[in-house]
Parts: sequence; C-alpha cells; structure tokens
Amino acid sequence: MLRDLLKETIWSLSANKVRSGLTILGIIIGVGSVIAMVAIGQGSQASISEKIESIGSNLIMIQPGSQRSGGVRTFSSMKTLTEEDMDAIKRDVSNIAAIAPVDSGRYQITAKGTNTNTQTVGTTPEYASIKNIEMNLGTFISEYHSKIAAKVAVLGPDTRDDLFGEDADPLGQTIRVNGVEFKIIGVTKAKGSSGMGISDDVVYIPFYASQHYLTGNDYVSSINITVSNQDEMTSVQEQITELLLKRHGITDSSSADFRVMNQADILETASSITGTLTLLLACIAGISLLVGGIGIMNMMLTTVTERTREIGLRKAVGIKKLYINLQFLAEAIMLTFLGGFIGIVFGWIVSLLVSQFSTLTTKISISSIFLAFGVSAIIGIVFGFYPARRAANLSPMEALRYE
Repeated sequence: MLRDLLKETIWSLSANKVRSGLTILGIIIGVGSVIAMVAIGQGSQASISEKIESIGSNLIMIQPGSQRSGGVRTFSSMKTLTEEDMDAIKRDVSNIAAIAPVDSGRYQITAKGTNTNTQTVGTTPEYASIKNIEMNLGTFISEYHSKIAAKVAVLGPDTRDDLFGEDADPLGQTIRVNGVEFKIIGVTKAKGSSGMGISDDVVYIPFYASQHYLTGNDYVSSINITVSNQDEMTSVQEQITELLLKRHGITDSSSADFRVMNQADILETASSITGTLTLLLACIAGISLLVGGIGIMNMMLTTVTERTREIGLRKAVGIKKLYINLQFLAEAIMLTFLGGFIGIVFGWIVSLLVSQFSTLTTKISISSIFLAFGVSAIIGIVFGFYPARRAANLSPMEALRYE
C-alpha cells in the first residue's frame, strides 16, 4: 500500500507541475526566511557579546553620574570623580586586581601633512591589562612614562592608518595633539568597535601628560577596574557604590553623582535585547511559512474539487476511506518536505551571502534548522488534513454525478 501511495502521490503532483512548484516555493521562502532571520539574530547576539567581552574581563566602569537641571536629568561633562576617589577605592575595596583612571578628550591630530580628529585617552600602564589591549608594534605606556608625564603616544590601528598610511611603522615619529608634540612608542592590535567605550581610532598618552598638556583637568573622566574573581563582581560593585556615596556626602543612592557599571550586567542586558530581536525576526519570517501552509491547503482543496469524480469511482470500486485520506494527506506532506529541504539549503545560502556581502554577522544553528523544518512539517500535516478528510468523506454517488 505504501509503495502504491508513493507512486500515486508523485503522479498526482507531476500532473500539475506549475501549481506544485509554486506551492513548494511558498514553503521554500518560509523555511529559508526563518533560518536566515534566526541566523542574523544569533550572529548579531554573538558578535555583540564578543565585542563587550573584548573590552576587558571582570570589568567594572565608574563614570560621572547625572545631575538635575531644570527638572531634567543629564549626564554631560560632570566633574564628580577625582584621583583621590580612585586611590580610596584601591585602598579600601577588596578583590580589586587592577585599577586605572582615564582623562579623555577629543583633539585635532597632525603628522607629516596629514591630520585626523580623534579621541585621546590619558591613562596608566594598568589600563592595557584591564582593557585587554595587545600591542602590534612597540610598547604601551610604562610606569616611568606615567611618573614623569612623558610626551609619548600609543596609536590605535585606525589612527595610525589615517596619519601614516595602512600598516605603516610610525615608531619613533612624532604627532601633534592640539599643537603639543608626542613621540610614538607603539601601535595596538585591532579590536573593532565594541559599541561602548573606545574603538581602534584612539591615541593613548600618559595620564598626567594628558592633564598637564591637554585637558588641564583636576578630575578623571572615568575609572576602570578589573575584579580578581568574577564571583565577587556584585560585592565589589556594592563596596564601590557605598564608598563613593560616603565620600561625596550623598545619603540617597538615587541622587548619586556617579554610575557604576558591571560588565556582566551589560552583557546580560545586551543578550536579552538581541534575543528578543532574534525572536521577533523569527516570528516575522514565520508569517511567510504560515502563508505557505495556506497555499498548500488552497492547492489541495482545488485538487480535491478537480478529482471529485475520480474519488467517487475509487470509493465505488471499494477503495477504503483511510486510503483516500492518506493519499491526499501524503501529497500535502510531500509538498511540505520538498519545500522544507530546499528551504534549508536556500536559508543557508542566504545566511552566508548576508555575512559575505554586508557588515552583519550570521550564525547558523542546527536548532533553527530543526525548528523551521519541524514547523513546516506540522503545517503540511495540519493544512493537508482538512482537504484529505473532505475528499475521504465524499459520497460515492454524489462524486460520480459531479460535473
């Protein structure tokens, strides 16, 4: 019976090649869209997580907080963090592996007839280990450079390319930052933009050199901390918050003039957002899969109508109701499975093309393939059941009289 059922299914679908092809196309687009959209969502999630993790391990960042101006809360250019705050944190807070201040600004930088406008980061040697900065050429800022406020600079790869050309070796040459000369001692390896913090377009200089020669600040732009153990992240964050509230004379934490950001919390929030985005994309793509299922039902209902006399003849010669039911259900399932297999290949190819020819990152998962194919199989069974049942329930006499 199964062999006969398969032969009749293939014969029936082959008899209407164009209609069958268009129905299969609907399933292909649906399955392919689900796989491609989920791949884009999961790829974006993995990319964002990787970039956040690349800015440092067990990282806590302290930045100037908010202030109220005319009832509006703002976060701009506050001067609430000092070097003394950093020293107090280093002295009184436990489980801190490294701590580094930042004195940042944005300046016009020139070198050998070229120029660029970029961010400068005045900091200490610990900053490199905190932010996972690796050197491509030369060395990072040393303790000696930091103590004497040496006029030395470490370039990010993008800044190096803008000023000296791609992959050039600028060691020993000088640049002018806001008119002040700095000698280049190193070039960092590329990390890419993390979506937070700085990118590869940056110039690192000693902290005191930045304050003395460029900004003139007596406060710090931010404080970066590495916690010795990931399990202590929350505890350290609470200790820092409590210490700074006490130092700044603030009793209500909601009025704090600083912000303490935990890298783990940032990563969890970003993952939650991208996960929601992935689900939304999959649901949008799933609509096309549903439309493909409706196309299967429409085709099968049309087929049942066209073959009414044939169904009546089969029932008149003794073909069982179950066989007729299985025959039409098998046609719907075969349409779905063919579309599902081709849709998997289509979605895979689309995902690879998106990754190859755009800035989006895609990540194809086996789970999304099984999900898309499983849903398409269920759709084939569900949307094929009604036409099959209708065909099986036709009265032989009425079917034979059908014109």
